[in-house]
Amino acid sequence: MRGIAITTRKSMTHIADLRKSYERAELSEEASCADPLQQFDLWLKEAIEGQVPEPNAMTVATVSHTLRPSTRVVLIKGYDARGIIWFTNYESRKGQELAGNPFAALQFHWVELERVVRIEGLVEKVSDEESDAYFRSRPLESRIGAWASPQSQVISGRGVLLANAARYATQFLLQPPRPPHWGGYRLVPDSWQFWQGRKSRLHDRLRYTLDSQQGWLRERLAP
Repeated sequence: MRGIAITTRKSMTHIADLRKSYERAELSEEASCADPLQQFDLWLKEAIEGQVPEPNAMTVATVSHTLRPSTRVVLIKGYDARGIIWFTNYESRKGQELAGNPFAALQFHWVELERVVRIEGLVEKVSDEESDAYFRSRPLESRIGAWASPQSQVISGRGVLLANAARYATQFLLQPPRPPHWGGYRLVPDSWQFWQGRKSRLHDRLRYTLDSQQGWLRERLAP
């Protein structure tokens, strides 16, 4: 079977022929933080300061009761020693899958910095107080949108969303409450991986795993 080609105005290139040499930085055991949260904080701040497009975007991977995985991109809204936080519709596909299997994986890919961070762990809902506080901080349109969208459900067209938004805007005016089906999740990490692209595909890859006795154990993985 012939490879699929990408057509440009200047030439036609096969996907298999695309190459990139990673040479921006390195990641050594000596220079990395002993605590993965500190390393993540450092890299995220560098992504923000480097004006990487949407540095807060992360992929969330969940698994259904049929063992079928699925991914989607969401935005990180907070992180500390307790875990990584994002907000969404609890009745969405990811919400239903997390209800049946509360383990998930996250991934950040900062292409311009040639870096990837992978995080795995148990997911729990944040408190109602945390969800309420964040919901109040959102723009009015986003708060109405949380009511208007039956996330992951089949709808007949975009008109359904617009009609729902108009109805809830009329109902709630400037003070929409947080929907009972909407709130935050926190992934509590038990594994982190930090990947730094290197020349000749000899990338740097450090894994941190949580040990109940020794705390975070740092190991180098072959790329």
